[in-house]
Amino acid sequence: MPGPYDGSMTAADWLDAMSPWPRDGFGLERMRALLAELGDPQDAYPAIHVVGTNGKSTATVTIEQLLRSEGLSVGSTISPHVASWSERIRLNGVDADFEAAVACVRAAAERLGATQFEIVTAAALQAFADAAVDVAVVEAGLGGRYDATNVLRTRVVLLTSVGLEHTDVLGDTLEAIATEKLAVAPPDAIVILPDATYAQLVPGRDVRLGGAREAAEAFVGHVITADARAVLPGRFERRDGEVRDGAHNPDGARHLVEQLDGDDYTIVASILADKDVDAMLRVLRDLGSRFVATSSSSARALPADELALLARQHFEHVEVVDDPVAAVARAHELGEPVLVTGSLYLLGDLAQAEQRASWRG
Repeated sequence: MPGPYDGSMTAADWLDAMSPWPRDGFGLERMRALLAELGDPQDAYPAIHVVGTNGKSTATVTIEQLLRSEGLSVGSTISPHVASWSERIRLNGVDADFEAAVACVRAAAERLGATQFEIVTAAALQAFADAAVDVAVVEAGLGGRYDATNVLRTRVVLLTSVGLEHTDVLGDTLEAIATEKLAVAPPDAIVILPDATYAQLVPGRDVRLGGAREAAEAFVGHVITADARAVLPGRFERRDGEVRDGAHNPDGARHLVEQLDGDDYTIVASILADKDVDAMLRVLRDLGSRFVATSSSSARALPADELALLARQHFEHVEVVDDPVAAVARAHELGEPVLVTGSLYLLGDLAQAEQRASWRG
């Protein structure tokens, strides 16, 4: 745990100094104690809880937009962020004042030794209460049952997808992982599932099939006619001659392939070593034959030359460019369109480099 947040550093700097993983395992005791010290802000509004392996942030923001089209005041929280911590706490479609939100919880968080994710979650829930929102749309972090977000007055639960990830924490089968994610659903919740595969895991609940739109409609109790299109950094983000998407596991890569047209992309990627790298590369090969292996700021990232060695089994042309900015530039030289993917850490590094360049400019 870093030293006290005494005002000499920004909230972002304070949080960056923390490990994202709890030292004493996952659980809700400390989170509930933190919220109790704050007056239990999570009880001030009903919530839609978004759980799943992939697509949670996009679903969360889509629900937010649909509810806003109905005239509701909406708070939402997503994770992880790409360019800045402020992306994680939203009020009515825009980033909240992140520094102020964290300042409201920091004293209690320090006393209790709260984790990075617990602090940000508590800050979001407090900000929503202070803004008197009509509803909160909350993306779970890891799993569900012991995730810090599992403290809500949940009216609707949306399961976006289920894939094999974090098996050391959630279980080593799809059903075990789905069970942990759907454990957030209270007995009176409406549960929205992508299909009927895991319906038996929520007996007695009102189970419906669908996605973000159906979750929003379940909350308001009627059909919503408005359109919604979530625009988030690093989530199917289209640029000139380029697409950026933080697909970071085989399921995410498959979904990305389904969304993109064409098979002549130049792919730039950094992938974490603890992912199924070969499976991801095998899926991404459907999008193009040119591959630029790069690195990211994550200590868990597979070295670029090792990634390139694996990529040569799947791609006809492979290059290694360690610097992410230079890697993207080289990819554009090799041929557009360019796809930047494999890790949100990579996309975050690129976003921060662009911010620094704009400040200098």
